[in-house]
Amino acid sequence: MAKKVLPLLLPPLLLAALGLAGLLLLCLPTRDVREPPAFKYGIVLDAGSSHTSMFVYKWPADKENDTGIVGQHSSCHVQGGGISSYADNPSGAGRSLVECLEQALRDVPRDRHASTPLYLGATAGMRLLNLRSPEAAAAVLAAVGQTLAQYPFDFRGARILSGQDEGVFGWVTANYLLENLIKYSWVGRWFRPRKGTLGAMDLGGASTQITFETSSPVEDPANEVHLRLYGQHYRVYTHSFLCYGQDQVLQRLLASALQGSSDPDLCRALVSQLFNVSTCGFSRCSFDGVFQPPLAGSFIAFSAFYRTVEFLRTKMGLPVATLQQLDAAVETTCKQTWEELQARAPGPLDRLANSCAAATFVQQLLSRGYGFDERTFGGLAFQRQAADTAVGWALGYMLNLTNLVPSDPPGLRKGLQRGAWSVALLLFGALLLAALALGLRQVRSAKAQRAI
Repeated sequence: MAKKVLPLLLPPLLLAALGLAGLLLLCLPTRDVREPPAFKYGIVLDAGSSHTSMFVYKWPADKENDTGIVGQHSSCHVQGGGISSYADNPSGAGRSLVECLEQALRDVPRDRHASTPLYLGATAGMRLLNLRSPEAAAAVLAAVGQTLAQYPFDFRGARILSGQDEGVFGWVTANYLLENLIKYSWVGRWFRPRKGTLGAMDLGGASTQITFETSSPVEDPANEVHLRLYGQHYRVYTHSFLCYGQDQVLQRLLASALQGSSDPDLCRALVSQLFNVSTCGFSRCSFDGVFQPPLAGSFIAFSAFYRTVEFLRTKMGLPVATLQQLDAAVETTCKQTWEELQARAPGPLDRLANSCAAATFVQQLLSRGYGFDERTFGGLAFQRQAADTAVGWALGYMLNLTNLVPSDPPGLRKGLQRGAWSVALLLFGALLLAALALGLRQVRSAKAQRAI
């Protein structure tokens, strides 16, 4: 008898098990669970006047549109001179980048290659080459562009940056990394930190830039830039100077340094010729008749500013906390004989030979050129990095061209909506009732057949 009833009850029992399992699953607590974030990458080649550097940046792909997220993943120093030094051999400029590009292939995961933007920005060296020979500059850019386009990244062009762009992007980078541009949420309201922004100062092989936020009237609109970042408006003054414009003076200066004459007064006199402060058609100027509003707030100085001051501070062991100490450190360095300098600061001889010239130039640029005094110098920090990322124009350039790094939708494991959950509950409940009804029907049918 049992053998005859069991096959009849098997279908309703299976339906009942399925319905019961569904009800149990629906009763389990659920919540949204964020998946481990994937990462996006971006690559910027900083083609400076004396060398090229590659920076690989990394950020969570599901980031919200805030700041303080993007960081430096890796970097690479291209061997040889800047791409402008290949004016007579454009193809060599492209080949010089290959070693670092091969590193980028390893640093960026293969599945992210096609979606990784790749940029090359050239600065003062190429600006000068473009002034002397636009055809040669175009040939160099075409050669490096051809090389970059051969890699599986999303190559978005190679171009020459203006001095103004270089200054503004450096300012964006510094304040982005130091979280001066970040917005905080508090009870549903957004606000900026009260500490404000820092001014940014860059010094490369052939140009220098100063950029800072200002509220005073700018008499020369060409040096004023309006930015809107994260819903906030910034009005900044920026200016770029080609600091190696007077080649003859610098040749004399470097010749004096290389001869080791140990004469700081001669060195200072030669450098001071680079800063013409005798003429000014505005209410106030920096040098060469260029308007500059009063220095406002604190500043961060990077690139060659940092390297020069760090040499005085660490290699020479001299204090540079005040402008007076910086002057004294420069004078001490320039009074060293070549043998004394080598003994005190062993290192690459080419940089060591230029240490007096570079230190004097930085000291004169800060005091005579930009007008720093003891009070404003106290708000000047010399830094190479912030948040483990090199400070320079490259990150700000990428943030600008990628629209502040647009985000992918966050990856979530979603639970059922309440309405869908209710429908599923009713469905599995109906399945249990149908199984019960079918089972009863099968039992009654079996009893009726047995009665006959």
